[in-house]
Amino acid sequence: MGPRNLCDCIVIKLGGSVLENESSIARSAHLVKSILEKGNKVVVVVSAMKGVTDSLISISRQVNPNMEASILDELLATGEKTSARLMAAALALRGIDTVVLDPDMPDWPVITDDTYQDANPILELTRERVEQNVLPIIERGSVPVICGFLGKTVRNKITTLGRGGSDTTAVLIGNCLNAKEVLLIKDVEGVFSSDPDRVTQPRLIETLNGEEAELLAAGGAKFLHSKALRFHVNGMKIRVTSLAKSEAGTIIENNSSTKEMDVQITSKSVSMLTVVGISTNDSGPLDRIATAIRSAGGNILSLSLEENSAIFYVDGGEGLLDSVHSEIVNSGTAKAVSSYDGLSMVTIKGKMLETKPGIVQIVTQPLAKAGINLFGIITIHSSIRLFVSNEQTDSVTRLVREAVGDQKTNLKGKAVINQEVT
Repeated sequence: MGPRNLCDCIVIKLGGSVLENESSIARSAHLVKSILEKGNKVVVVVSAMKGVTDSLISISRQVNPNMEASILDELLATGEKTSARLMAAALALRGIDTVVLDPDMPDWPVITDDTYQDANPILELTRERVEQNVLPIIERGSVPVICGFLGKTVRNKITTLGRGGSDTTAVLIGNCLNAKEVLLIKDVEGVFSSDPDRVTQPRLIETLNGEEAELLAAGGAKFLHSKALRFHVNGMKIRVTSLAKSEAGTIIENNSSTKEMDVQITSKSVSMLTVVGISTNDSGPLDRIATAIRSAGGNILSLSLEENSAIFYVDGGEGLLDSVHSEIVNSGTAKAVSSYDGLSMVTIKGKMLETKPGIVQIVTQPLAKAGINLFGIITIHSSIRLFVSNEQTDSVTRLVREAVGDQKTNLKGKAVINQEVT
């Protein structure tokens, strides 16, 4: 059974950086009350107070540098448990009825695998628990206060989701409740064009789509735990903001229809242009090649660089080889350029694709067995692009879909085994 429609439900995640002292806890409680007073149902997710997790890690290393991972997760969980009770107390002072949920309780909702320190939530099991245990609390007018960052395995062992994992908890709960918005309260007013501590004049970004946010988070931007976006669903906004400007900030919208894994032929008019004898340390030659490709009507799909050569995968274009040759070889910028035409690009996309160990081998191994040559393979976070001859495109898509289908079956079987343990 899917989640019932709670279109007026808002999940508010309060980060450790804003839970610094009694004053910031009071301001956080005031924010929750103000959102409730607007007629919204609310779920609160809390991180440990500022500095607590770091302190616990530091102490644990001094006590025993080789502390067992499962024991360390139990230790770290105390930070979120404390925050949840302090926040519940602050809300109670303002007349708000709350229910604290932590992994020690039978009604705890977030179920994960047993990867201690970096656990992965099991969506379907968590959804069942949210519907059974969290939804009734909301429907009777109370506010669940849920420990972020924490999970519990099917064997009832406490896990943690990785640093910043409270973001994941909030988005996961929002997914399971079909919430209209997940509000991530941090110590910054939103997502900036780059790290404000490392660049001058960063700009606040008003909106990001899911793919843009996913790429930035995976590339090291600290505004959002990268796992969180795995559970971002269409129609649910994620707002990254601060206590002072909770109605502003950066909105992340997911308009993607990406399936768990999908295999598609995304172009059947690809040319592989190989340019040798250029200096890739200088942007000039690359700019001239890109200009020549565009002037021929081509679209650059991907680029691979070596020290003195470059390979461009280009979609379409009339007189492409002649255009590039005229621009860079005749001018003495490069020694030579060749073109291999008649290629297709097959794209494998899917949420959490990067978390599946050996996925590249799973996709390419059947192609090798069938004697199919790859003219290029590009991996970008949750997508893999394969460049193959047009004549073999249908075989490639069939073999990859079969391999992906087997992988789905194996993953589903693993989940069933985990459930049976309980």
